[in-house]
Formats: sequence, structure tokens, C-alpha cells
Amino acid sequence: MSDMNYNNCECDQRESCDCDCKCYCECERCRALAPNRTTLKCGCPGAVTLPLATIAGTNFTVATTTVDTKGFRKPCIKFEFASNIVTTAAVLSLNFQIFKQCKNQLVPIPVGPVWTFSRLVAVTASDSFSFFVCDCDICEAECCTYSVVATVAGVATVGVTSINNATLGAIVVDNATGC
Repeated sequence: MSDMNYNNCECDQRESCDCDCKCYCECERCRALAPNRTTLKCGCPGAVTLPLATIAGTNFTVATTTVDTKGFRKPCIKFEFASNIVTTAAVLSLNFQIFKQCKNQLVPIPVGPVWTFSRLVAVTASDSFSFFVCDCDICEAECCTYSVVATVAGVATVGVTSINNATLGAIVVDNATGC
């Protein structure tokens, strides 16, 4: 159960050499990679301020990250979303969900459940809001963009709301030996 990587030489020289590894401009000999590899991918922090009286059903993309599963066997990805939600005399309900869009895909598809943040009383406050979701339904050697979308739920918002320092991180692992 070994993976092979044809992109990395076993010798230190990238030009022709006399050693047994036969390194030329492109490597001709493969090198085994360790199974159960892990990669961490962090998106850039984002921020969104909702306009006053935003109507229900309005969407805002608050964080994105692109993940490439090239070199992984049966990849599984754990996404972690974190943000700071600041409200000023606000009443609102927001639904958060992760969506993925891979190449040749016209419409993003949802990943995992919907997570809800609610403020039922008009107060000024700051709360951290986070959740994690796993996506193990992904092809090998696929590059996808994952986005966290916040949707105003229920009635129109009251007051001012900002979603600050919204980040989406991904931990990609080999799942070839999983059950």
C-alpha cells in the first residue's frame, strides 16, 4: 500500500547525473510517499456588514478556500469555520452553510448541515460563532473551491450586524485505509 510520486527525484541533482537514480530534466524514477498524508489549508479572513433591513433570503459569502486533492487517495476533508459576529441593536437569524464548486460544475452544492446564529432581542453584543463539517465525497486529484454562505432567515434584519474575521480552514487527509 504505497503511493508513488513521479514528480520528486530521489537524488539531489535535477540535471543529468551518473548516479543510479537517473535524474534528468524530469525524474524517471519514482519515490514512495508515506501513506496517510495530511495537508492544512487556511483561507484568508473576510468580513461582511449586513445592510440595514436586509430581507430574508439574502445571501452573503463570508469565507472561501480552495483545496486541491492531487496526490491523495480517497481524500477526506475537515472544514473549520470561525467568525466574530458583532451586533448593534440587532435582531436577526442567519443560516450558515458550506458549499463546494469543482471544475466543470455550474452550480455549487451544499456540504454538511445548516448552522444557525440567532439574536432574538435587540442588543449590542459580540459573539464568536464556529462550526466544523467533513466532506469525504470528493474525487482524487480534484480542485474545488469551498465557500461559507450566510443567508438571512426569517424576517428582515433589524439593527447593524457585522461578521468579522470569518475564516475557513481545511485539513485534508488520506482515507485509503478507512472503513
